[in-house]
Amino acid sequence: MTLPVTAATAAALALLLLLLAIDTVRHRMRLRVAHGLADDARLTSASRAHANLAEHAPIVIILIGLLELSRAHHWALVALAGAFLLARLLHIHGLYNPKEGGPPLTRSLGVILTWLVLGALIVWTGWMLTANV
Repeated sequence: MTLPVTAATAAALALLLLLLAIDTVRHRMRLRVAHGLADDARLTSASRAHANLAEHAPIVIILIGLLELSRAHHWALVALAGAFLLARLLHIHGLYNPKEGGPPLTRSLGVILTWLVLGALIVWTGWMLTANV
């Protein structure tokens, strides 16, 4: 396969996205609501976990793919892809386990790690772009 890191990352994130979509629908069926959040904390958590992954995963997959096509260091890409997956799992855990007084530590760590990985991919892609001009 030409892009093994990209393919593995996309497959893992797609599976996670599918599981979150199923859980969101399960909560919608429990509440018998087709739209909105019905002011239900569990539906809100499930919906936001799904939507947040759907918002972040595509650009991360694209950047990993572009870097992989540019022959970026394989193991560094594996590490960033793994860190992104870990970040999303931490974020999901935090959303599914809310705590009064603010988001749990796992949610905050997930957000910060997501931003760090995304920032690293942006900088690395920009550096590869300028190095190849």
